[in-house]
Amino acid sequence: MKEEEKVILVNENDEQIGLMPKLEAHQKAVLHRAFSVFIINDKNELMLQQRAHHKYHSPGLWTNTCCSHQRDGESNIEAGTRRLQEEMGFTTSLKDSVSFIYKAPFDNGLTEHEYDHVLIGNYHKDPVINPDEVADWKWVSIETIKEDIVNHPEQYTEWFKIIFDKFYSHITL
Repeated sequence: MKEEEKVILVNENDEQIGLMPKLEAHQKAVLHRAFSVFIINDKNELMLQQRAHHKYHSPGLWTNTCCSHQRDGESNIEAGTRRLQEEMGFTTSLKDSVSFIYKAPFDNGLTEHEYDHVLIGNYHKDPVINPDEVADWKWVSIETIKEDIVNHPEQYTEWFKIIFDKFYSHITL
């Protein structure tokens, strides 16, 4: 039997204070470290992914290129590179941009309470998506996304809306 993945528990200064199984951290709304990768092409378009429909929260919603949790001892860049390959089937150079804390409860009783690191990268080809993680993908201009979030917020993940609302100016290379 595979051991459940653990997340890194942190304080408000992003200092590690422990480890906890991922599901338990989401059940208890405990602050933990996470990352969100934003891949942009030369046309200033962002690669969006639609989360797989069987995900335990935010299924079928559109979001940034990929996101997940760092493993114990793994840097933000190492974690982002790993998940980009696992979810979208490619790697590219990433840079650490901005970080923030957010808390978002979901209808299923789980809560995301994350210290989220935004990672930015550049890529120009089509991904090879992992259907276990991703239902669909598309390139969309940053201006179009900003407008669509205002008009159709229910189609996007909570963290993605927060990033666009608060950190829009940081989503560039």
